[in-house]
This record gives sequence, C-alpha cells and structure tokens, in this order.
Amino acid sequence: MASVWTKFFVHLPVLCVFFLLLLCLPPGGGQKKKENLLSEKVDQMMEWSSRRSVVRMNGDKFRRFVKAPPRNYSVIVMFTALQPQRQCSVCRQANEEYQVLANSWRYSSAFSNKLFFTVVDYDEGADVFQQLNMNSAPTFMHFPAKGKPKRADTFDLQRIGFASEQLAKWIADRTDVQIRVFRPPNYSGTIALALLVSLVGGLLYLRRNNLEFIYNKTGWAMAALCVVFAMTSGQMWNHIRGPPYAHKNPQNGQVSYIHGSSQAQFVAESHIILLLNAAITMGMVLLNEAATSKGDVGKRRIICLVGLGLVVFFFSFLLSIFRSKYHGYPYSFLIK
Repeated sequence: MASVWTKFFVHLPVLCVFFLLLLCLPPGGGQKKKENLLSEKVDQMMEWSSRRSVVRMNGDKFRRFVKAPPRNYSVIVMFTALQPQRQCSVCRQANEEYQVLANSWRYSSAFSNKLFFTVVDYDEGADVFQQLNMNSAPTFMHFPAKGKPKRADTFDLQRIGFASEQLAKWIADRTDVQIRVFRPPNYSGTIALALLVSLVGGLLYLRRNNLEFIYNKTGWAMAALCVVFAMTSGQMWNHIRGPPYAHKNPQNGQVSYIHGSSQAQFVAESHIILLLNAAITMGMVLLNEAATSKGDVGKRRIICLVGLGLVVFFFSFLLSIFRSKYHGYPYSFLIK
C-alpha cells in the first residue's frame, strides 16, 4: 500500500504540469484552424474567379481546392484536352459552351462563393485523370460541398450534348443554383438569311421576263428531297442537342463517327445517314426510270442493274449502322 502512495506522489508533479497545459490551451483550437483554412480556400477561389470565369487547375490545385476538406462550396470541373497536338475538336467546342456558361454565372447578380467553375487539362493534370480512372474527354463533373460525387454528378455528355443550356439545367438539379445563360450576340444567321433573300430576289429580278423555271417539277422535287434528307438524318436533333461532330479516344487516338447508343448521335453520323439515304433514293429513281422509259432495252437493263446495286449495297450499309446502335437487333443484309 505504501508503494502505491509513493508512486502517486512521485508522478504528481507530472500530472499537475499536464493539467496546467490543458488549461492554458485555447478552447476550440482545431475548429478555429479549420475555419481559417476554409476561409483561405474560399478567398483564393474568389480571387481566381475574379480574374477568369473558369479557373485552370493542375493536379496540386485540384487536390487542395476540390478534393481535400474543408469545403463549403460546389465545384464544376471540365476534364479536357485542349492542346493542339491532342486534336480534340470536340474539346474546343465544349470549352466554348462551358465558357459561355461560366461567364453567365460570373456576371450575374446571383453570383456567390457557393459555386465555382474550373478546368483540368490532360497535359496539366494527367495525374488527376489517372486518379479518377478517366479515359475520355471532355467530361463534366460536379464535386458537391459535402460528401463524394455520385453517379448523377457526372454529366451525360453523350446523350444530352454539351450546350450551355443543358449544362445549366444539370447544375440546377445538382446544386439548386439557377443560371440564366447569356450568349454573346451572333449575327451570322441574320446575315446568311439576308444574303439568301438577296440572292433569290436578284435571281427573280434577272429572270423577270422568263419565270417558267418556277414551275419546274424537277427543281421542286430536288428541293423537297434535300429537306427530307436533312430531317430524316437528324439535323434538327443536332440543332437542339448540340452533339459533338465525332469522338476521339484520347488513349489510342481512334475516332468514332457512329455513336454506340440509340439515344444519341454524332454530327458526322447524321451526314453519313444523309448520304446513304440519298444513294438509296438515287437507286430507286434509276429503277423507276428503267421501268417507265421507252428507250433502248440494253440501256434500260444497265440502268436497272445500277439502280438495284445502289439500293442493295447502301441499304445494307444503313441496316448495319442500325444494328450497331440498337444492340440485339437480329436482322442484317450483306454487311454485318
């Protein structure tokens, strides 16, 4: 018993010093340090945003200001490859839309420190791409103020396209921040319409004494076919959704002109479909000409064979594209 008390009195001075140190420490020191760090991060992001609407980030900045806590703001990140040697035309087009959206937010009355727009270029942050297992660009991701990004925090670029309005809608769903997109004035459409009207008016004026060409059935038929080809190939969908022209895999450089899903398409894909429909139509016209004309039999036979070849080959090609987009479609013809 005496030995226990002896040990107690021997360690008593040490215990007294320990409790005195605890009393001298300021309360909430760790919390205060956390608040100071958060304030510094927010101030730095605001300073960068005041210079540029889209903050460029490398690997270190991304890990510090986007990934690492504490953070009470949301961050939209565009992962891209804008360097000329990457030859990513889609990245440049998406970057233009992204800049329009970021400028609309930066110069709106609702601008605050709750949302920031950033960009990580592959040549400046390849380690970030590896960390996130990202193998395609461009990609848009939302990093929420609390918690980790979920599946819905990755923008479905292939299905929706990268128009600023679509990005703003997605951001509103993820952050409750409403952004009204303001685009710089673009007079190219007005100028093109004015030139078209002037051209048609000038043509009518020059031919004012002979307007029989207006009643030309072949001319009107060609014009109608052009409209039909444009609509059936998906040009209106391209105008509404704003899809990329094609997709280039940044890893192997392979370019895809046909989208693998039935819910989306590339601009190049609509051009291919337009040409295929035109070739099939030409084949049908030749078949009709061979059947209705009263010329030489040998010539009519050649026209018939050419028309049949056009229809068979290009329809088979069109059907193969359909099978590649609608997985599980069982039918094919010549080309698989």
